Amino acid sequence: MLKKALLSAVALFALVGHVQAEDLKEFRVGIIGGENEADRLRNFQCLGDHLKTALNVEKVSFFPAADYDGVIQGLLGGTLDFAELGASGYAKIYLAKADAVEPILTTEQTDGSTGYYSIMVARNDKGFTKIEDLKGKKLGFADPDSTSGYLIPNVTLPETIGMPVKEFFAETGFGGGHENLVLEVLKGTFDAGTTFGSGIGDFKEGYTSGNLRKMVDKGILDMNDLVELWRSPLIPNGPTVVRSSLSADVKAKFKQFMLDLPKTDAACFAAVEGGEYKGFVEVNADFYKPIIEARKSTIGG
Repeated sequence: MLKKALLSAVALFALVGHVQAEDLKEFRVGIIGGENEADRLRNFQCLGDHLKTALNVEKVSFFPAADYDGVIQGLLGGTLDFAELGASGYAKIYLAKADAVEPILTTEQTDGSTGYYSIMVARNDKGFTKIEDLKGKKLGFADPDSTSGYLIPNVTLPETIGMPVKEFFAETGFGGGHENLVLEVLKGTFDAGTTFGSGIGDFKEGYTSGNLRKMVDKGILDMNDLVELWRSPLIPNGPTVVRSSLSADVKAKFKQFMLDLPKTDAACFAAVEGGEYKGFVEVNADFYKPIIEARKSTIGG
């Protein structure tokens, strides 16, 4: 009798799981802020038909947020199914509700590393050649929830400059995302600003990936107009996260789809990720523990 009851329970669980997978009619994709909304939608649009087929859903919807927090709140509220985040954005979610999302993948750089750098840039014609030249100047950050554009500079810059960031710089502010921050540096709103890049390859091309590379590829940045004044230690690449309450079947199909994407549609993979990468590697929450602790101690939840 007990064996029969257990078998019935297993069969029922399998049926429920199957129904959950079949009941998913719409797959909702969050796109963090940081660059022009039309560009973000265009870059992600190629995922639409692919995901409809891979997940057997009727609709794939894209939700570009004005800033990082818009997507973070959507994931915390369960109104988004998938997003690509920076490590600090994931840390914010983890500290608020650890089981809201699952980090499953991250990108692998062309050199095999799974990290990138916060890079401080200034206008080339300002005459700055080293970070010490910025004492008493105005520094721009990308976004309060950006890993490379805010968290990591605040954690690691003090060791370089010998004092807290707010004591070294006369003023700090936010540029409204990475792309806009660099444009504000070029306009002179900030004397320097923190953005991100792989740090691999040619500086003149904006490196192999990252915000600078995306801006160069779009034709809105000439790297000859910038100079790099500081680079952080290596930062863990941000995670691809999925809503934890998705069925195991959907999660498995989505994960495999993403792992295959660099081979099945290399152009789509490059558009979504913004530059040159080898592909994806699997990760979990443990990969981001140093960033979670850094955020907890520096910014809080």
